[in-house]
Amino acid sequence: MDFQDKRYDVFRMFNDRWALVTAGDIEHYNTMTIGWGSLGTIWGPPHNGRSIVTVYVSPDRYTHEFLEKNDYFTVSFFPEEYRRDLELLGSRSGRDGDKVAETALTPLAVEHGVDFAQAELTFVCRKLYSHQFEAEKVPEAVREWIYTRVSPHTMFIGEIVDVIER
Repeated sequence: MDFQDKRYDVFRMFNDRWALVTAGDIEHYNTMTIGWGSLGTIWGPPHNGRSIVTVYVSPDRYTHEFLEKNDYFTVSFFPEEYRRDLELLGSRSGRDGDKVAETALTPLAVEHGVDFAQAELTFVCRKLYSHQFEAEKVPEAVREWIYTRVSPHTMFIGEIVDVIER
């Protein structure tokens, strides 16, 4: 795929810009803001590994159910002007209603999932693997800081099957 020749600022993409991880189809989906993630390769011969996105979602989040039930998910990045929308989508649950309707974002059906018209970059991913973190194996400082408030995250690894750039 030609996206492998692109240069993405992977250390700032998740940490500084945040993203939305979305699973489901346009009729029934959920999305949430994430600040943890990575891009890389896995499970392939030298110079031909599978290009992947890895995201981390607590089982406490409604989006987790969608990630578990669906074979695909999207990870979308937005211009800074949509920061407040991402804050809202990270602080409210889709269990309580249509939180996307409270934003300026427009959901779009794409092959294998849901994207947003305002996203500048979206990775469409086929779920390869998921793994539930075990709290006792997480460094103590992290455990005390995070896992006294939420359940240990699940890691979802998705192979990139398409990249949408606007």
